[in-house]
Amino acid sequence: MKQIFLPILLLVTALLASCSSDSFKIDGDIANLDGHIVRVMFRGDSGVVDQLATMDKKGHFSVQGVASQPVIVNLMDSHNNSLVMLVAVNGDHLKVKGDAADQSSITVKGSHLNDEWQIFRKEHADFYKAADPGRLDAAIEKYVREHPDDMLSTVLLMADYSDYSDRSRVGKLLGSISGGMRPQSLTQAFPDKSMGNKKSVLPRLTALTLVKHGGQFEEIKLDGRVTLISMWANPQENRNAMVSKLQAMDGDIHILDILTESDTLRWHKTIADDPSNWQHYWAPGGPLEQGVQLLGLTSLPWFAVTDSTGMVTYSGPDFNAARDKALNLLRSVK
Repeated sequence: MKQIFLPILLLVTALLASCSSDSFKIDGDIANLDGHIVRVMFRGDSGVVDQLATMDKKGHFSVQGVASQPVIVNLMDSHNNSLVMLVAVNGDHLKVKGDAADQSSITVKGSHLNDEWQIFRKEHADFYKAADPGRLDAAIEKYVREHPDDMLSTVLLMADYSDYSDRSRVGKLLGSISGGMRPQSLTQAFPDKSMGNKKSVLPRLTALTLVKHGGQFEEIKLDGRVTLISMWANPQENRNAMVSKLQAMDGDIHILDILTESDTLRWHKTIADDPSNWQHYWAPGGPLEQGVQLLGLTSLPWFAVTDSTGMVTYSGPDFNAARDKALNLLRSVK
C-alpha cells in the first residue's frame, strides 16, 4: 500500500506545484474590517482585475490572480480606502495580516520584495503619515539613487511617490533603474519615451483606470478620438455652468468628468443635481491612476486634452484654452 501511495502523493504534489506557478495566491487575516469585504485590484495579464473577496467569521479571506510579470495589488475596504499595497507574480503565496483600524499594523509576508517594501514603510512610517508628502518623496528619490539594481526602487516610484509635476525628473529617476528591475508591468502607466527626454513636456496616455459612478473600476481608452478631461473637487463654484459648457461640446469630443477628492458622499449628491448626461468617474489615487498624476495638477478645476493617439496636447487650469485645443484638433481630423 505504501509503495502505491507514495507515487500518487508525489504526482499530486507535482500537479499542485504546477498549478501554483500559473497564478499567485493571497491569504489574509484582517481584524475590524467594515463589511467583511476586501476589494482586490491589479492590472494582470488580461487587463484590470477588480474583484471582491468575502471574509469568513474569523476575518480570513483568500484570493488568486494571474500575473506573469510583477504587478502592484491594491487591497481596499468596502469604501475604496486602501488597506495595503503589495507586489505579486505567478508562483507567489503571500500572507497579509493586521488590523483595519490601524493601517500601519498590516503586514505582508511571502516574498523578498514585499519584505523590503515592509522595511521601507516601517523605517519611514512618520513620512507616510505626514500630510505633506515632500519628505516621503525625498526619501524615495534617495532610495532610487542608491539602489538602481533593486525592483523596490521601481515599486516605490510607481506606488508611493506623489510628485509627478516634473515628469522629466521622474523619468530620469525611473531611467536610472536597471532595465531588468523596472518591468513594463510596473511602469506601463508611465510612458517609456519620457525617461530622460527633456524636450517632452506632456505625456501620451492611451488609457485611464478610474472608478465609474456606481462603484466599478473601468479602463477608459483615450486613443481613437479627441478627449477633453475635466478634473474637479467639491465644492466647485459654478459647477453647473461649467457642465453646460462641456455638454455643448459633447458628441464628437469625448468628455471625461473626474472627481479627484476623497469625499464620495458629496460626489453622489453633486451628480444627482448635475445636468450632464455623460458618465462620471472618480480617481481615488494609487498605481492604477498614475496617468492622472502625470497630468501635473497644481489646482482645481484642471483640464486636459488628448488627441486621437492619446497624446496630451494641453494640461492646465484654463477651460477656454482646453476647449479651443479640443475644437482645433477636431477640425484637423475632419
